[in-house]
Amino acid sequence: MRTKTLLLGTAAWGWNVSRPEAFRLLDAWLAAGHRHIDAATNYPINKNPADFRAAEKILEEYLRAHGIRNLAVTIKIGALDNLRTPDVNLAPSFILMMAEEYRRLLGENLQTVMLHWDNRPEETAVRESLQALALLEKEQGIRPGLSGIRHPDLYARLNREFGMAFDIQLKHNVLQSDLARYIDFYPAENGAEPRHRFFAYGINAGGLKLEGPYPAGSTYLVRGGDPEKTAEALGRLQGLLPKWNTAFVRPPLRTMNHLGLVFAGLEPRLDGIVLGLRSVEQLQETLDFWRNLDTFDYSDVFSTLLKINKP
Repeated sequence: MRTKTLLLGTAAWGWNVSRPEAFRLLDAWLAAGHRHIDAATNYPINKNPADFRAAEKILEEYLRAHGIRNLAVTIKIGALDNLRTPDVNLAPSFILMMAEEYRRLLGENLQTVMLHWDNRPEETAVRESLQALALLEKEQGIRPGLSGIRHPDLYARLNREFGMAFDIQLKHNVLQSDLARYIDFYPAENGAEPRHRFFAYGINAGGLKLEGPYPAGSTYLVRGGDPEKTAEALGRLQGLLPKWNTAFVRPPLRTMNHLGLVFAGLEPRLDGIVLGLRSVEQLQETLDFWRNLDTFDYSDVFSTLLKINKP
């Protein structure tokens, strides 16, 4: 699993992760030897306009206070608010302007600029956005990326003109995976296509718990989750746990996060995982279990989860 990159997610910073806790998360993340951070203009997406861009401000403040210049920050741009609306601006001038601003705010820590939540089917508009990304890569060495794209086939086809290798973020958990939607980005057998990198987010299905109840303010409820809609799937997973946890001598699977780490960690098409962590305790527990995947065999769990996830 060491070949996969872990990114510290910031989607809840300034919402149900306070500024002091975000600072503690960053301290622990760097102390554990990790350098990759995932951010977006519209984080936190809590439908409070006053918090628009709050997460990135916390990150910027931390970097400035500590004089850090060697992180690898991915920033997703395009959204015009944090109200969960589909409104985006991905015009070339806006992309270049935002990249310039994030270079100023994040300095050498900026590694990747991703187009975020693009629903456009128009070929001309998408091509213009790709031209802007290609310019950033050529002139500034900023890696291009995509996240939450409605028409990945269109992007893949148009990218033949540019030959960019993207970082691509997609939802991937035991209940839902978007890997199949990005099939046009998978490398061709002749190796002619650029080697894109794929990163999973939402590995614990938005805060879904193997065991309830959900306390007030839990991530799952705050994001609009409905326990009744997932009851059947949870029942199947709960029924498998006794077998999984007694069949082999290995650390037990106790949480949805554990299952998510197995499902994403053993997926050969994925290059990394975005971790949405709310506390230092959760961070340490996650990294402890992640190390287990290098030592113990969970391939039987992965195979079963693949069957459950299959449409």
